[in-house]
Amino acid sequence: MCNKVAKINLVMTLTYILLASTSMSLIALLSALALSWRVRFTNRVLPLLVALAAGTMLSAAFLHLLPESFEHLPPQTALTVTLISFVAFFLLEKIFHWRHCHEIECADHQFAYINLIGDALHNFVDGMVIAAAFIVDPWLGLTTTLALALHEIPQEMGDFGVLLLSGFTPKKAVWSNLFVSLTSLVGALAGYLFHLELATSTIYLLPIAAGNFLYLAASDLIPEIRNDHHRSRSVVVFLMFLVGICLIPLLGYYLPEH
Repeated sequence: MCNKVAKINLVMTLTYILLASTSMSLIALLSALALSWRVRFTNRVLPLLVALAAGTMLSAAFLHLLPESFEHLPPQTALTVTLISFVAFFLLEKIFHWRHCHEIECADHQFAYINLIGDALHNFVDGMVIAAAFIVDPWLGLTTTLALALHEIPQEMGDFGVLLLSGFTPKKAVWSNLFVSLTSLVGALAGYLFHLELATSTIYLLPIAAGNFLYLAASDLIPEIRNDHHRSRSVVVFLMFLVGICLIPLLGYYLPEH
């Protein structure tokens, strides 16, 4: 009986993981289609989406991923892994010229294909993070997926703009973004299988994810919204940043955690 329940739980967890990672791929497709539909409107909305994503990622890292890590690992170990993760993602950015532009007009058009490679790696890691979060707790998986999804929207729109300005046709840019986004599904499956083989190692993916979120927010998202010097728009952008910070704990208050 216990084995049967355990198998059902594994199937349910895998289902959640596949649904979450598939939704990330759909977000990439919808973001690209939205940009190809109305570029001007998207340019106005992007700063708000970036601010929302920055707040959500910080909130998810500090209020969910790290506290959950402390329950499974000594705090010093969890924080050390988080720091190593932060530094590792900085190194990856330098190696792969991993650049997430959140504007339609970007200067580094020559990095279109390198950008796709970097995005594929990034999405693969996102998939593993989603898998690890759902394995630990379905609620943690939901909040982690939400934070990643909110970051994915402005990122995919920016990447789509880079591909267009690099000479890609809209159709080729859409399909390229979609194909690259499917690596999140591959990463999710790898994370799930990795858990089955090395269950005790899965908990280390939580502080790794926290380091990933902190790096993206600190190096990629916050500088984008900080550079906006339009006074009235800056106030709205900052309010969206606060909304992002409050979003995760609000969901935790109104929705059951287990």
